[in-house]
Amino acid sequence: MQRSFAHVTDWIFDLDNTLYPASTGLFTQIDARMNAYIRRLLDVDEVEAHRVQKHHFHTHGTTLRGLTVEHGIDPHDFLEDVHNIDLEIIGPDESLARGLGRLPGRKFIFTNGDAPYARRVLGRLGIEHHFHGLHDIVAADLRPKPDPHGYELMCKRFDIAPQKAVLVEDMAKNLKPAKALGMTTVWVDNGSEQALARVDTDHIDETIADVGDWLHGLFGEQA
Repeated sequence: MQRSFAHVTDWIFDLDNTLYPASTGLFTQIDARMNAYIRRLLDVDEVEAHRVQKHHFHTHGTTLRGLTVEHGIDPHDFLEDVHNIDLEIIGPDESLARGLGRLPGRKFIFTNGDAPYARRVLGRLGIEHHFHGLHDIVAADLRPKPDPHGYELMCKRFDIAPQKAVLVEDMAKNLKPAKALGMTTVWVDNGSEQALARVDTDHIDETIADVGDWLHGLFGEQA
């Protein structure tokens, strides 16, 4: 194990565009369903729905949060609708599974999605059995990353000591609260960053391109 991660006892992973490549386009399906949901909700065209969606994303952290706060939608109805996607485009990732299996300590999922969707994705990837717990948007009181509230709830729920934990995440801004708590932070720079142009890296300890490759590299091996 690389010395810089030898202290880690709890490994926390984001899900979308982190444990599978952003190039699969899986989140593109979710994005399209969010657009359709907004078109129906507000009776607007695709262009205006896109504007509303991105406004909520950048203002509230997620489209869900914005629609809940500003339009009073049922969050559970929204989550069920937008996650009703085709997962056939992803499949078992044996290299990632081997890498996760070698990690000492506990593994967790921390996602702005909901638990039923997360379990479906983990099942498709063949890695669900490696994780000790899943902290979703519902468990975070519908307050999405990077709101510190969800991070604090996760640590309390699973008795995680932040100084002995690492968060692996494709959204650089979502690593900032983790670093403030004392976690080691790993940014998956795979082209999925949806924040505005500049990425602040002051709170990032390590930057990687692929989680599976990185996991094997921790032990001096190739994937």
